[in-house]
Amino acid sequence: LNLKLISNIPTKSVYLPSASLRDVHSFILNNFKWNPDNYYLRSNGKEVLRSEDIYCTVQVIPKLRGGKGGFGSMLRAIGAQIEKTTNREACRDLSGRRLRDINEEQRLKKWISQQAEREREILERKKKKLEKLSTEPKHEFQDDEYFAERSELPEKLNDALEQGIQAASSNSSVKRKAEEVKPIIKKKKLLIDFDEFSSSEGSDKEESDGGSDGGGECSLNIQGTSSISKCKNVDQKQA
Repeated sequence: LNLKLISNIPTKSVYLPSASLRDVHSFILNNFKWNPDNYYLRSNGKEVLRSEDIYCTVQVIPKLRGGKGGFGSMLRAIGAQIEKTTNREACRDLSGRRLRDINEEQRLKKWISQQAEREREILERKKKKLEKLSTEPKHEFQDDEYFAERSELPEKLNDALEQGIQAASSNSSVKRKAEEVKPIIKKKKLLIDFDEFSSSEGSDKEESDGGSDGGGECSLNIQGTSSISKCKNVDQKQA
């Protein structure tokens, strides 16, 4: 019987002459002072509970103190709070390359492969645009009401023009008649001939010097009228 001891110390293998379960427990208790409650036996991947379960090699595995539990429920609660993401760009493939770099390389290859097609589409668009500009536009407009108003528009325009001319001529005739009826009033100006006035003054002085029976004459020239009026003053005594 090959007995493997797994503990804090390196693993040991011990050969026992007998293969009973009691002999195994007694050997461990005598040599390592381990209570059977502190370890369990495993053989051929199964826990040994009877002597019939022992098969060639028996592993002695010490028991460890467990926690209070609840760790699984805590993990589930944290997992529910974590948002699920579909972005795997930061992940790596089996060769160690990031998926982001691989996807970028694929997109670049696809863009380069479609470069010729893009240039062809650009040329086609330019060609269609030039053809569209070269051809005459074809517009069809059907509006009976618009055509009727358009045909009547010149007649209405002529009528309106005649009415405007008549109104303007009537206004001008009325103004002309008013101007003819209104008399022309010229401003009168009084001009005094100082030479004659001075000569008349001199003659008056002479006549006054010669005697009281003498008379004087005065003349006034008034311009701005059709006649020139002259007045002669005669001494009241002589009259």
